[in-house]
This record gives sequence, structure tokens and C-alpha cells, in this order.
Amino acid sequence: MKIGSHVSFSKKGLLNAVEEAIGYGSTSFMVYTGAPQNTRRKPMEEQYVDEGLALMHKHGIEDIVVHAPYIINLGSYKPDTFELAVTFLAEEIRRAEYIGVQNIVLHPGAYTDKDAEYGINRIAEGLNEVLHSGQTAKIALETMAGKGSEIGRSFEELAAIIDKVKLNDKLSICFDTCHTHDAGYDIVNDFDGVMEQFDRLIGIDRIGVFHINDSKNFRGAGKDRHAPLGAGLIGFDAIHYIAHHDAAKNKPVILETPWIGKNKNDQSPMYEAEIALLCGTTLERFDGTFLEDVARLGSFFAREGIDRRTFIVQNWERLQDKKAKKEDPREPLELLFDRVTAEDVLPGASEEGINKRLIAWLSGIIEK
Repeated sequence: MKIGSHVSFSKKGLLNAVEEAIGYGSTSFMVYTGAPQNTRRKPMEEQYVDEGLALMHKHGIEDIVVHAPYIINLGSYKPDTFELAVTFLAEEIRRAEYIGVQNIVLHPGAYTDKDAEYGINRIAEGLNEVLHSGQTAKIALETMAGKGSEIGRSFEELAAIIDKVKLNDKLSICFDTCHTHDAGYDIVNDFDGVMEQFDRLIGIDRIGVFHINDSKNFRGAGKDRHAPLGAGLIGFDAIHYIAHHDAAKNKPVILETPWIGKNKNDQSPMYEAEIALLCGTTLERFDGTFLEDVARLGSFFAREGIDRRTFIVQNWERLQDKKAKKEDPREPLELLFDRVTAEDVLPGASEEGINKRLIAWLSGIIEK
């Protein structure tokens, strides 16, 4: 399984990104080649690429993904915005190819004051300007949640873009679980059916990347709010099924789950635990007390009458009510954390340690 998370270029560029990925137990990863919100970029020659590639080779990491910056909007009717998107995407392709990337994830774009048909045509126009026959990296159009006027909320919209692009062999798809769920597809109860529909409209072979995220929203909400695995309305079982599905075989499976913690300025990623749980390597990754602590959590919650999925779903339902949310805005995972710390169930454990064990409990690992 090629699995990893979103990691960052920092002072030593690709080298630091690889080191971070290895620290989580990754066998793949995704990076931005610069800040996703602006056009400032260091030359790739200054990004420790050779050192990073050497460390990747040492650890058997072969396939990484670049995410194009959010400021690229090929769907815009504004000439300056459109030209910036075309120019910057072309540069991003060159930067990604410099490190041998096969897929560049791209949010297709938003039509803003126009309509979906305009947006589809405009995006295809931009891609036709950018793509060229000698290109080695593919643009992976991402499945979107349907927020605002963004294009890509349906397989039909993505298929329409692909059909209008001349060099569409240079296009792939990034299938995002949170986005697709939020767009209304039933990936929880009928992922096979969703894949059949995708295959009919686009073709499963065109999927180049999976983004694996839980969702804070009920299906069809169109909001795009990621949750740690098991802490949302997709649930760990469904995500595990997707990550191990034939459609994901030999594809990079990338986590974009949020960092969590009570203090917004001191939050931690759950990637290490999530990767181990998806790969079935929890025993190898953590010390012997980890699963003992998870079992202790399970016993505590059983005494409290808390079922992992029922608790999560009921508390997301509670937060749909504005009055109830105002009275207690805590999300389900934070509520669980507060109960555990109030009763000192795991004495001496750090906040990050407790949260990782909660993620493990939410996966149902002690039930299997």
C-alpha cells in the first residue's frame, strides 16, 4: 500500500518533507512546492531535491504527489485571474516534473458569477493551453464537495472537462472521500456502486490518487470539512474498505486529516496512528502499552454506555442544531477527550497520546 499524508517543504525543501513523511510511517506523501495561498516560490534547485530523492530511495518511497496551490482558478471569467492560473499551473508542472512527480492534484476551478457550463468550458480552455505532448506529470482533477460555485462536485462535470481537453491522456483524477461524500455520493454503504458509476462516466483507470479523509458533514452537505479517521460521518470501517479497494491498488493514498488539540496553536497530526491502523501495523509502530491503553478506553466507554459510531453520529446530529451548538460547541472527538481526562483514564498520557489512542478506539481495533 502506498500511503502517507500531506507534509511540508520547510527550510530544506524536499529533504525535510521526506523526513517528516518517514516519521509518520509513510510509503508515499503529498507536498505543496510552496505556500498554497500565494505565488512565491523558491527555485527547485534550492529545495534539496537530490538529498530528498536519495532518502526516498533508501526508504523505498517511489511515488509522491504534488498539490497545486489553491490560488489557481481555471474557471474564472476574469482575464487576469485566468491568465495567472494558466501561467502558474504551467510553472507548477515544471516544478513537479523536476522531482519526478506523476500526479499534480488540482481543484478544477470555480465559475463565480457565471454558471457551471461556463466553468467547465473555461477550465477545459485553460487545460488546453497548459498541457503539452512532452509532459510526464498528469493533472489530477480532484473530486469536489460542491461548495459555492466550484466545479467537480459530480462525476458528470469532471467527465465533461475531460471530454473537452485535447490531450486528456495527461489528465487523471484525485478521488477525495470527504469531498465525494459531501457531494452526495454514498461511499459509506455502497462504495462499489459509486465506483461502478465512476467507471461508467470516467473510467476507474483514470484515478491516479486517493485523498482519504473523514467528514464532519452528513452526506450531501456540500461543505468540505475534514475530520480525523473515525471521528466523522464516513467512519473508519468505510475508509478502510476504500483504502484497500481494488480501485486504490498501487495508487498513492494520501491523508489530509486535520491536526487536533485543545490549543489551536499547539495541535498535532494523527497521521502516524491513522497510517498504522489502515496498514494493520499498529503493534509494530507503537509500544506494547498502546493497545493496552486502547483496551482501557474501550472498557471505560463500555461502562459509560458509549458506542463508538453511535456517539459520533449523535453528536454531529446535535451540532446541526444552532442552539445546541451555541450551548456546547465541542465536536465528538473533543467530548471523548474531555471525558477521558476528567476521569484520568490514561494517567500521565500527553494530549497527543490520548488523541492517538482515541483514534485507535474509534477504528474498532479492539473489537477485531
